Amino acid sequence: MGASGRECGRARREKIEIGELAARQRTYFQTGATLPVERRLAALRRLYAAVSASEGEIREALKEDLGKGRFESYMCEIGMVLEEIRYMLKHVRRLAGDRRVPTPPAQFHSVSFQRPSPYGVVLIMSPWNYPFMLTLLPLADALAAGNTAIVKPSAYSPRTSEVIEKILTRCFPPRYVAVVTGGREENTRLLQEHFDYIFFTGSQAVGREVMRSAARYLTPVTLELGGKSPCIVDQTANLRLAARRIVFGKYLNCGQTCVAPDYVLCHRSVKSRLVREICRQIERQFGREPLKNPDWGKIISEKHFDRLLGLLNRDKIVWGGKADREALRMEPTVMDRVHFSDPVMGEEIFGPILPVLTYDSLDEVIGKVNSLPHPLALYMFTSDRRAADRVFTRCGFGGGCVNDTVIHLATTEMGFGGFGESGMGAYHGKAGFDTFTHYKSIVDKKTWIDLPMRYQPYRKVWEWAVRMCLR
Repeated sequence: MGASGRECGRARREKIEIGELAARQRTYFQTGATLPVERRLAALRRLYAAVSASEGEIREALKEDLGKGRFESYMCEIGMVLEEIRYMLKHVRRLAGDRRVPTPPAQFHSVSFQRPSPYGVVLIMSPWNYPFMLTLLPLADALAAGNTAIVKPSAYSPRTSEVIEKILTRCFPPRYVAVVTGGREENTRLLQEHFDYIFFTGSQAVGREVMRSAARYLTPVTLELGGKSPCIVDQTANLRLAARRIVFGKYLNCGQTCVAPDYVLCHRSVKSRLVREICRQIERQFGREPLKNPDWGKIISEKHFDRLLGLLNRDKIVWGGKADREALRMEPTVMDRVHFSDPVMGEEIFGPILPVLTYDSLDEVIGKVNSLPHPLALYMFTSDRRAADRVFTRCGFGGGCVNDTVIHLATTEMGFGGFGESGMGAYHGKAGFDTFTHYKSIVDKKTWIDLPMRYQPYRKVWEWAVRMCLR
């Protein structure tokens, strides 16, 4: 067993105090050990191999914590992590290299470039709804950028956290990548430490606490939050296809998805037809008795289960509404004749309840969406390209789809993130590398010539020369 293996073994036997853990990582980072591209590639390859080898164990953990089926676990968690690592393995040499930029004539003769540099010791705090993907995907970005990392998975998904700790302990010594498990006490303790970057995914309430703690050291942060993401369906939409895709996006992971359509805003003239199609699609995708479907997941905790029950209005349910408290399972539920004053519209639902509201004009939709906190996602189903362009130009939101839901986050070629109340910053692919990287702007000035015009005493002819150079 090598030195790294012995250190990993010690980490398993003894719980290193959080402050000491951060100090060890800072010392290790300052040796420059994480900077060479070959070491970054080696770390990513180890991580890829470990995730691939642990696929069965990961699926079992996700099933235990969230009731996720085999296919959904791979599609939404394991597969996305592996794809992100593959992207970084393919592109990290290019991303980590200097980037030449033009130099103005006034700086003759110089070479200007940007040098990507890792921040240092980063903290990644992840949530429970996609506990594997939302932990290891940003970790892959952080490692590709050359950082060390302390990872804090959610206490609400303990089985997955256990598997994450097992994988990362096997791959890395704690001075490079470490896992801290636990709940609020550990979160509070971590946020008291000085990190060089904090990456947080979770609720807006906790996001505010993260920002307050980061302000102590002026630590930069990425916040991946959420919000009430609207799904607009106009009178030109293909209603059957819209219903199929809305049901997929809304009830994926039992609605416990930060970019799930939170509610439907449907043109009044097609609302009844759309509701019928949505109910039909729920039966087709999940069966007439979803609570007996082995691939239908569960609500993460009794607390969240009770919160969701409190949002139901039995008089407005047109499909679903049944729940199993012992199994923490709730049927896909549709509520019609909903208004913005109803309790279900007062907070992000984050569960399998779909309210349907109506509108009469697109101006009404744009005005209403912009009067609310910026959502993380916005979806529109329409055959009118001008209407889609108008909504996507005028409304503020993180990202979205035309004639689909959710899939915009499943590509490494676009950054994913929100702004305002739905978060700040982005990641996935190059955007993920950029998130964990500071770009140093550097001018390399040659010594064989030294133009005198910038030195005093200044002369009018030099002022004229400077003006010409800066045009």
